[in-house]
Amino acid sequence: MQNKWQLKPKLSAEFAKQQIEYGKIIAQLFFNRGLIQKKDIKLFLNSSSADLADPFLFKDMAAAADLTIKHIKAREPIVVYGDYDADGVTAAAVLTEILNTFKAKASVYIPGRISEGYGLNKKAIEAFAKKAVKLIITVDNGIRNKKEVVYAASLGLDIIVTDHHEVPASRDDWPDCLIINPKADDYPDKFLAGVGVAFKFAKALIERSKLDDNLKVKLEDKILDLVAVGTVADMVSLVGENRILVKAGLKIINQRKRTGLDELIKVSQINSNGEREIKAWNIGWQLAPRLNSAGRMDHANTAYELLITKDKTEAREIAQKLNEKNQARQKITEEIFAVAQKMVEGKMLDDKILVVVCPGKDGRGNRPWPEGVMGLVAGRLCEAYSRPALVITKFDKEIKGSGRSIEEFNIIRAVEQLSQHLKKFGGHAAACGLTLKSREDLGEFSKKIKAMAAKELAGAELAPKILIEAEISTAEITSELVETLAEFEPFGEENDRPKFLSRGLKIMDKVNMGANAQHIKFRFGNLWAVGFCQAENCKNFKIGDQVDAVYYLEFNEFNGRRSVQMKIVDIRKVLNLNLKM
Repeated sequence: MQNKWQLKPKLSAEFAKQQIEYGKIIAQLFFNRGLIQKKDIKLFLNSSSADLADPFLFKDMAAAADLTIKHIKAREPIVVYGDYDADGVTAAAVLTEILNTFKAKASVYIPGRISEGYGLNKKAIEAFAKKAVKLIITVDNGIRNKKEVVYAASLGLDIIVTDHHEVPASRDDWPDCLIINPKADDYPDKFLAGVGVAFKFAKALIERSKLDDNLKVKLEDKILDLVAVGTVADMVSLVGENRILVKAGLKIINQRKRTGLDELIKVSQINSNGEREIKAWNIGWQLAPRLNSAGRMDHANTAYELLITKDKTEAREIAQKLNEKNQARQKITEEIFAVAQKMVEGKMLDDKILVVVCPGKDGRGNRPWPEGVMGLVAGRLCEAYSRPALVITKFDKEIKGSGRSIEEFNIIRAVEQLSQHLKKFGGHAAACGLTLKSREDLGEFSKKIKAMAAKELAGAELAPKILIEAEISTAEITSELVETLAEFEPFGEENDRPKFLSRGLKIMDKVNMGANAQHIKFRFGNLWAVGFCQAENCKNFKIGDQVDAVYYLEFNEFNGRRSVQMKIVDIRKVLNLNLKM
């Protein structure tokens, strides 16, 4: 299926004139990111931790901080109740580290993905009560745990919910406790990750302390590496406060002060020579999958222990264990995706949402598909077929699923409308998790969500999209432009690495590269363009042909020389020079 090239709306002439100091291309990038006011542009380019909003803008923050301080002073046990993904694990580490700095009797509890599932559960709460725990603070979960909060209160436990997931549609379904969640509040930035919310709570505790200002800043800086990892891992928007947190956190990560992260960087072979700077994409593609593999394949406690250990030998052993789990996770995901793809190709290509249910045989024996990889398989299906996907696995007592979606279909809103068939669910517009009540409910749920998707996506063009920032000419490509593009880092959700389109490029030279000649380079005038693993797709291109290309811009450094080059994302031969796309 050919990719759909989608140019973002062109900026107005008036806006371009207002941003004349930056030039037309950079002004277009500001416009694409909704950065219209000069103050917003300035903040985007030059923000620091000092620009973060006051944590006490959360309406329950002051009460939550005071309640926590009361339990700390009384030397009463506190449990930080986390989640088993990288966001939840880093959030737990952030809050526990600060609580322990203030000599709290704090411990962490992360539920098992398969044995307990997401969020608070009564069995764990009962165990806390028996151990005389007096306060539970959730991180990255809890906003849909009204019944469990009532149960905790009946046992004499205080609860503070810190979360970032979508709140229940009805206020009556919110938990009756102190809540710190930007989506449940008037807090100015709605898109913090779970670890970002935990950081805000930690910051409030730090500000309430009697430490001098310099020490307060040091305490905050110390945990920003964890905040960066969890924020990037959870794929939240990288504009606003998340951008500030990740920029600041990357500086801390690159100082290599946290033993566990340092060993994980080494085992991931990100920069074996120790010279290369860690960037946001290294977190998203190399560090986060290894941290997530603990909760997917076994228990997330392993990832948590890596983040808090100060012992180098222990950190090296845990990092290696996580690397091995990640390799096993990759293998299982590939096996299940292959089975799921055959099921889709067999009878689901007309469906607007793919609902794939484990058939009992997964190519690895008569076992359910492991719950920990369902979201990954759903994501692969969503990407491959450009439509929402739900992958469901059946155990003896539980039927669980994970979903991933496209921009045009809010999957958590759809799931919430079918809550009568569900024991529990949660998530956001692009991803969800759920547990069904019964096998009968599975059939009804599948039928209804397919009908909803068919209605909402009627007429939608379900094809892979490449979003393009701007159409430019090669004459506009300069070293100064590429240097300015670097100021847009860190790249991520809603701040993608800019992709550009140039049309009618004449191939002046063509060179195959790589051990198997799998890569290719083209020369367009004085500019070289490299296409990794694209030689097969371009085998019929020849010198003299004209092409349209979508690409990134970067510097190529070789033998001490630096030159601008294109990195090809997609390329097409111009078949009729008189036609425009």
